[in-house]
Amino acid sequence: MCGITATVINLQTDSEPVAKMSTPWEQEAAEYLDKHKIIELTDNLTSMLFFYRPDRPREFLIDQLEKLKVSKVGPGNPPCLFNESNLDALFGILDPSHQGFITSNQYKEALKTLGIKNFNEFPEGASDDRISQETFIKEAHL
Repeated sequence: MCGITATVINLQTDSEPVAKMSTPWEQEAAEYLDKHKIIELTDNLTSMLFFYRPDRPREFLIDQLEKLKVSKVGPGNPPCLFNESNLDALFGILDPSHQGFITSNQYKEALKTLGIKNFNEFPEGASDDRISQETFIKEAHL
Protein backbone atom coordinates (compact mmCIF):
# COMPACT_ATOMS: atom_id res chain seq x y z
CA MET A 1 0.00 0.00 0.00
CA CYS A 2 1.37 3.41 -0.97
CA GLY A 3 1.31 6.33 1.41
CA ILE A 4 2.03 10.03 1.43
CA THR A 5 4.36 11.47 3.99
CA ALA A 6 4.23 15.20 4.52
CA THR A 7 6.04 17.44 6.91
CA VAL A 8 3.46 19.64 8.56
CA ILE A 9 4.08 22.35 11.10
CA ASN A 10 0.98 23.66 12.82
CA LEU A 11 1.19 27.30 13.80
CA GLN A 12 -1.58 28.98 15.79
CA THR A 13 -2.84 32.32 14.49
CA ASP A 14 -6.21 33.47 15.77
CA SER A 15 -7.18 29.87 16.62
CA GLU A 16 -6.83 28.77 12.98
CA PRO A 17 -4.05 26.24 12.38
CA VAL A 18 -1.78 27.02 9.47
CA ALA A 19 0.04 24.22 7.70
CA LYS A 20 3.48 24.90 6.33
CA MET A 21 4.54 22.35 3.73
CA SER A 22 8.10 21.66 2.80
CA THR A 23 7.51 21.27 -0.96
CA PRO A 24 4.98 22.55 -3.51
CA TRP A 25 3.87 18.97 -4.15
CA GLU A 26 3.08 18.48 -0.46
CA GLN A 27 1.17 21.78 -0.41
CA GLU A 28 -0.83 20.67 -3.45
CA ALA A 29 -1.57 17.33 -1.79
CA ALA A 30 -2.73 19.06 1.40
CA GLU A 31 -4.99 21.40 -0.58
CA TYR A 32 -6.49 18.42 -2.41
CA LEU A 33 -7.18 16.59 0.85
CA ASP A 34 -8.74 19.72 2.33
CA LYS A 35 -10.84 20.53 -0.75
CA HIS A 36 -12.34 17.04 -0.88
CA LYS A 37 -12.57 16.65 2.92
CA ILE A 38 -10.61 13.40 2.77
CA ILE A 39 -9.20 13.75 6.28
CA GLU A 40 -12.70 14.23 7.76
CA LEU A 41 -13.98 11.25 5.78
CA THR A 42 -11.21 8.94 6.94
CA ASP A 43 -11.55 10.22 10.53
CA ASN A 44 -15.28 9.45 10.48
CA LEU A 45 -14.81 6.02 8.91
CA THR A 46 -12.07 5.15 11.40
CA SER A 47 -14.27 6.26 14.31
CA MET A 48 -17.11 4.11 12.98
CA LEU A 49 -14.78 1.12 12.79
CA PHE A 50 -13.72 1.56 16.40
CA PHE A 51 -17.29 2.14 17.56
CA TYR A 52 -19.00 -0.75 15.72
CA ARG A 53 -16.01 -3.13 15.47
CA PRO A 54 -17.44 -5.13 12.56
CA ASP A 55 -16.20 -8.66 11.88
CA ARG A 56 -15.61 -7.74 8.25
CA PRO A 57 -14.17 -4.21 8.31
CA ARG A 58 -13.58 -3.86 4.57
CA GLU A 59 -17.16 -4.77 3.74
CA PHE A 60 -18.34 -2.43 6.50
CA LEU A 61 -16.31 0.45 5.00
CA ILE A 62 -17.63 -0.27 1.50
CA ASP A 63 -21.18 -0.30 2.88
CA GLN A 64 -20.65 3.04 4.63
CA LEU A 65 -19.22 4.61 1.47
CA GLU A 66 -22.15 3.30 -0.56
CA LYS A 67 -24.59 4.79 1.98
CA LEU A 68 -22.73 8.08 1.75
CA LYS A 69 -22.94 8.02 -2.05
CA VAL A 70 -26.68 7.29 -2.00
CA SER A 71 -27.31 10.08 0.51
CA LYS A 72 -25.49 12.57 -1.75
CA VAL A 73 -27.55 11.81 -4.88
CA GLY A 74 -30.97 11.26 -3.38
CA PRO A 75 -33.01 11.02 -0.23
CA GLY A 76 -31.46 9.14 2.62
CA ASN A 77 -29.34 9.71 5.66
CA PRO A 78 -25.57 9.61 5.44
CA PRO A 79 -23.76 7.13 7.67
CA CYS A 80 -23.47 8.49 11.16
CA LEU A 81 -21.48 7.31 14.14
CA PHE A 82 -24.14 8.53 16.54
CA ASN A 83 -27.71 7.35 16.22
CA GLU A 84 -30.75 9.20 17.49
CA SER A 85 -30.70 7.53 20.91
CA ASN A 86 -27.07 8.62 21.38
CA LEU A 87 -28.01 12.18 20.43
CA ASP A 88 -31.03 12.06 22.78
CA ALA A 89 -28.73 10.99 25.61
CA LEU A 90 -26.26 13.77 24.84
CA PHE A 91 -29.05 16.33 24.75
CA GLY A 92 -30.25 15.02 28.13
CA ILE A 93 -26.78 15.57 29.60
CA LEU A 94 -26.77 19.14 28.27
CA ASP A 95 -30.30 19.75 29.58
CA PRO A 96 -30.28 18.13 33.04
CA SER A 97 -33.27 20.18 34.27
CA HIS A 98 -35.37 19.00 31.28
CA GLN A 99 -36.22 22.50 30.08
CA GLY A 100 -36.47 21.18 26.50
CA PHE A 101 -33.73 23.38 25.10
CA ILE A 102 -30.01 24.08 25.26
CA THR A 103 -28.06 27.26 24.60
CA SER A 104 -26.48 28.08 21.26
CA ASN A 105 -23.05 27.72 22.84
CA GLN A 106 -23.90 24.22 24.17
CA TYR A 107 -25.21 23.29 20.72
CA LYS A 108 -22.03 24.43 18.97
CA GLU A 109 -19.69 22.80 21.46
CA ALA A 110 -21.64 19.53 21.37
CA LEU A 111 -21.47 19.33 17.58
CA LYS A 112 -17.75 20.12 17.63
CA THR A 113 -17.25 17.42 20.27
CA LEU A 114 -19.08 14.97 18.02
CA GLY A 115 -16.57 15.81 15.28
CA ILE A 116 -19.07 17.71 13.14
CA LYS A 117 -17.15 20.56 11.59
CA ASN A 118 -19.51 22.11 9.07
CA PHE A 119 -22.80 22.78 10.75
CA ASN A 120 -25.46 25.45 10.80
CA GLU A 121 -24.20 27.94 13.38
CA PHE A 122 -27.58 29.70 13.54
CA PRO A 123 -30.24 26.97 13.57
CA GLU A 124 -33.86 27.48 14.51
CA GLY A 125 -33.98 28.91 18.04
CA ALA A 126 -30.48 30.39 17.97
CA SER A 127 -31.77 33.97 18.00
CA ASP A 128 -33.49 33.22 21.32
CA ASP A 129 -30.53 31.13 22.58
CA ARG A 130 -32.91 28.16 22.88
CA ILE A 131 -32.05 25.18 20.65
CA SER A 132 -34.70 22.45 20.91
CA GLN A 133 -33.90 18.75 21.05
CA GLU A 134 -35.55 18.27 17.65
CA THR A 135 -33.37 20.97 16.09
CA PHE A 136 -30.24 19.59 17.76
CA ILE A 137 -30.85 16.08 16.42
CA LYS A 138 -31.78 17.33 12.95
CA GLU A 139 -28.63 19.46 12.70
CA ALA A 140 -26.40 16.67 14.03
CA HIS A 141 -27.61 14.37 11.26
CA LEU A 142 -27.00 16.86 8.40
